[in-house]
Amino acid sequence: QVQLAESGGGLVQAGGALILSCTASGRSFSRFTMGWFRQAPGKERELVATIKWSGAGTTYADSVKGRFTISADKAVNTVFLQMNSLKNEDTAVYYCAGRPLGSVDFGSWGQGTQVTVVS
Repeated sequence: QVQLAESGGGLVQAGGALILSCTASGRSFSRFTMGWFRQAPGKERELVATIKWSGAGTTYADSVKGRFTISADKAVNTVFLQMNSLKNEDTAVYYCAGRPLGSVDFGSWGQGTQVTVVS
């Protein structure tokens, strides 16, 4: 059983920054790909960024490239999402998710953390 717990959301002004954390527990994650998703009200869930737990290989949605950075600290089983130059349209619930090697689906999810960007 995999448990993921996000933290770090909150209210921030446009142009500001936040860092989200996702701490994983329950099993070895060395062969996982970890992802950050977000879902705004009335919109479909969007994959924001991914990282292989080994640290090699990251991907980003076009909407966040150059502004968001995903990273992983294996020593503390935590994945981070550094969000800079935040925009109103970044407002959403952000979810951390894990996908085992060989799986096509992200089968493990956190409870989500709200990010609200105001002008």
